[in-house]
Amino acid sequence: MSTPPYILVVGSSNTDMVINSHHLPAPGETIIGSTFFMNPGGKGANQAVAAARLGGHVTFICKTGNDIFGRQAAEIFENEGIDTAYLLEDASNPSGVALITVDDKGENTIVVASGSNGTLSRADIEHSKNVIDNASIVLMQLEIPIDTVLFVAETARSKNVKVILNPAPACELPGSLLKNISIITPNEKEAEMLTGIEVNSIDSAKEAAKVLVAKGIETVIITLGPKGALVYDGSKFEHVKSVEVKAIDTTAAGDIFNGALAVALNEGMHLSEATSFACRAAAISVTRKGAQSSAPYKKELS
Repeated sequence: MSTPPYILVVGSSNTDMVINSHHLPAPGETIIGSTFFMNPGGKGANQAVAAARLGGHVTFICKTGNDIFGRQAAEIFENEGIDTAYLLEDASNPSGVALITVDDKGENTIVVASGSNGTLSRADIEHSKNVIDNASIVLMQLEIPIDTVLFVAETARSKNVKVILNPAPACELPGSLLKNISIITPNEKEAEMLTGIEVNSIDSAKEAAKVLVAKGIETVIITLGPKGALVYDGSKFEHVKSVEVKAIDTTAAGDIFNGALAVALNEGMHLSEATSFACRAAAISVTRKGAQSSAPYKKELS
């Protein structure tokens, strides 16, 4: 059987600095945490690693600083079997970092200092347009400049390459970007920020999905945490249920979902089947600590 074409991930690479605590601090509150650890992260990198571990042929475009974090990231990507030919270095800015607090219920708060991620520019991408042209799927997030995301999406769609956008962290998105998105994958809070509809049930998720499709997006998948995901292709809805697990850390669940979704679609699975595969991968990830380290391998989903 021939190998499926490659998945191109364009996005961020961070180093996560994580503290576990009994509860998340309120504004102005200082609390004593328990354990501290550092873990490779960044939404782009998490999704690239997740896709690679699940059997995807992955190429990754990102930008890191000329520092130990950037060098460690490149080594990790190579060890995961990711094509690193398009990793870029920023000589003026440090690699991105994220400060993460995780409570006893597995919920988290995250603050990101973008560093070199914020300088991944349209000009950088223009030097590697051929890698977009020859991809089967392009997967992106919003920890790099919107102008860069827009340029990649426009370039991909001009070549009939499917574009998946994970709109995180949520922000206002231009219509020129939305019309070039094949699949958008917000969680409940992101869907609310994009549509103005509070998403707290399947019915409200359906209303938000309708608004997003009306903006020009082909397919909407709203992730619902332990309730799975709602899929809307503009003609019908499907609620895909998740696997019941005990969550200890939800930090990268959305990233694992997106990496898994890209792999499943790239292998020819139908949308609902691919979404179910992604839900199962994300469910496994929340039972483990860390971001990239929580990503499962394909054998764990068989």
